Amino acid sequence: MENNNFKIALIICTYNRDRYLPEALESIRHQTMDLSQFQVIIVDNRSTDNTAAISQKFIKDNPAINCKYCFEENKGLSFARNRGIKEANAPVISYVDDDAILSPHFLEEMDIFFNKYPGAVGAGGKVIPKYEDGKEPVWMSKYLYGFVGKLDHGNNILQFDESMKYPAGCNMAYKKEILIAAGGFNNELKFRSDDKYIFYKVKSLSDKIYYVPDAWLFHYIDSYRLDMKNFKKLFLKTGNEEKKRLISEKSRVGLLKKLFEFIFKAAASFILWLIFLVKGQYPKGKYILISQWCTLIGFLKKDVFVR
Repeated sequence: MENNNFKIALIICTYNRDRYLPEALESIRHQTMDLSQFQVIIVDNRSTDNTAAISQKFIKDNPAINCKYCFEENKGLSFARNRGIKEANAPVISYVDDDAILSPHFLEEMDIFFNKYPGAVGAGGKVIPKYEDGKEPVWMSKYLYGFVGKLDHGNNILQFDESMKYPAGCNMAYKKEILIAAGGFNNELKFRSDDKYIFYKVKSLSDKIYYVPDAWLFHYIDSYRLDMKNFKKLFLKTGNEEKKRLISEKSRVGLLKKLFEFIFKAAASFILWLIFLVKGQYPKGKYILISQWCTLIGFLKKDVFVR
């Protein structure tokens, strides 16, 4: 019999990540929240690796966990996330990445938060990067935390404002009813911009979206992700998706404002490069400069291939 009394639906959208998925699923086994209070939904976004087999084995080996696997034919993260909304039988939907390792109290802390703040419509937890070689790159700075999904605004619950941006896609939760009211994720966006898109769509209905530090997780960062070629490609995609997001909103003024914003940031990145150069931290400045110029170029391009 289907349980419609779950408190939280944990959604894992995955695409050809069989190298990381087992550890992500293993972290679910160690959750302190009562197993009857949450469900897990693995949304396979047309993987061609061992994702299906790994998922089915996890379900078979852990019958006490309310977990189901579904295959989403339409390719793109937004399609997968929207499928999660349809499959969820809980008032709160928590999205985590297939390379995320949840802290043992992750779901319990999310539940505690939404009980304590009944008016809240969304939440984003702390994200701690877990590097493959165990070391943060020498070029990393606060300006590039978004590249590895790092999110840390301290140890107190805070309401998201402009200075805090928005929850990281690898650790964000929204009430199902607000996601439906917002129209769900934008299927025209197949990359990171759907995190920002849904945040602002939800915020237009309610600004009660909070940073919840105790609902934290590790986000695995492999060496490929840090490769310069991938670094450039990611920021090209970021700029391109921002343009698509604004086009989908039919906002000509927004497009113009964003163009000037990216031009300003590209110019500012040159100044930061000079500052870091003087400090003897050339790599930090170099990567900031490359990130902002690639974002601008991506915004100006007609299209950038995502997968």
